[in-house]
Amino acid sequence: MGATLETPPEFKVIQAPGPLPDGSRAGDGPGCCQAPSPGERPGQPCCGPPIKPRPPQDPLGQPFVVGALDTPAGKVPQVISTLSWSDEWGTIKARWGVGRMSYTVEPGLYALGRPGPEAPVLVTANYKMSFDRLRRAMAGQEAWLLVLETFGINVWCAAGKGTFGTEELARRIKAAHLEKVVCHREVILPQLSAPGVAAFRIKKLTGFKALYGPIRAEDLPAFLEAGKEATPRMRRKDFPLGERTALIPVELVEALKYALPVAAVMFLLSGLGGGHGFWSQVWTRGFYSLAGLLTAVAAGTVLTPLLLPWLPGRAFGFKGAVAGLAAALVLAVFISALYPGNNLSLRLEVAGWLLLIPACSAFLGMNFTGASTYTSLSGVKKEMRQGIPLQIAAGAIGLGLWLAAGFTA
Repeated sequence: MGATLETPPEFKVIQAPGPLPDGSRAGDGPGCCQAPSPGERPGQPCCGPPIKPRPPQDPLGQPFVVGALDTPAGKVPQVISTLSWSDEWGTIKARWGVGRMSYTVEPGLYALGRPGPEAPVLVTANYKMSFDRLRRAMAGQEAWLLVLETFGINVWCAAGKGTFGTEELARRIKAAHLEKVVCHREVILPQLSAPGVAAFRIKKLTGFKALYGPIRAEDLPAFLEAGKEATPRMRRKDFPLGERTALIPVELVEALKYALPVAAVMFLLSGLGGGHGFWSQVWTRGFYSLAGLLTAVAAGTVLTPLLLPWLPGRAFGFKGAVAGLAAALVLAVFISALYPGNNLSLRLEVAGWLLLIPACSAFLGMNFTGASTYTSLSGVKKEMRQGIPLQIAAGAIGLGLWLAAGFTA
């Protein structure tokens, strides 16, 4: 189950900080990315850190290349649609954020199978998971795969950043001498690349016609068989449970990088005040603090994406807050049953976590605006303007109540 959205060819990509359904991340900075405005340098992200050029590698030396195909433009690396264990393991690691930003394919032209001069040219990003999903989707087919330099970012977000853009596509067509390789003059783009590529300019710059294929790589064989005509279903992008679940590992790991150091600090602060002794309070309230922070992370990065269609409200921060509040109530029952303090201390402790957990969960839940198919640029900006101050206020008050609980124990 998941929400769906019609995405016309002129679809405007929306990207907030967070992962895409294939595990790719939009960037490290807050806010939204969109195609560069006039005067902006293509390839420079509008949020997050600047893109750093990487040293080129030998395309033929990449582990997934099985050979080389001789063409009038020279040797072209050859790949197959079957993924090896190494490919699958690389995907697993990227899902968990291990080596994510170096999980790339060398840009350029590749041959899937043994394509001839009439075979279609499919364009993709150099994020290896995108590349692998494309070649696996084309099992039993032969095609030319033109890989653009997107610096390890997938098609959707790279189009928003400008790296999957008109100039880069034109540059790769010319660098590959594509006119010598194929007898037709067409390249097929993923539909979600539309915000970054002006098809009419590609025709003017290279002589090649840019066609927008279906949203999902899995629909490409049917799209090609139908004479490159997309059905309405091919123009729709949903956000089902499987895709939402796939986002959990990378978001969970990212959140824990910050939550665990904070938990260590709160673990020590929990011993301040009170009449039970420093270490006695550390081993009681400190344990609850660790449980509280882990509950907040789980609510924001696990419960929110899993329950997304069923959580009330439209704003992702609100959905995350609801999930966080439900989790906080469960923790409150747990603390109430085991907490050794007096009534005032207990009430302050519980009240603090009833504010802290939803605030953290709401912030983490907003990350999924970048992965969903039903956000808008103005909506994301509005949600962040309204939501972040409330999250900060709730978190600050909750932290104050938690600190006060220690001095009344």
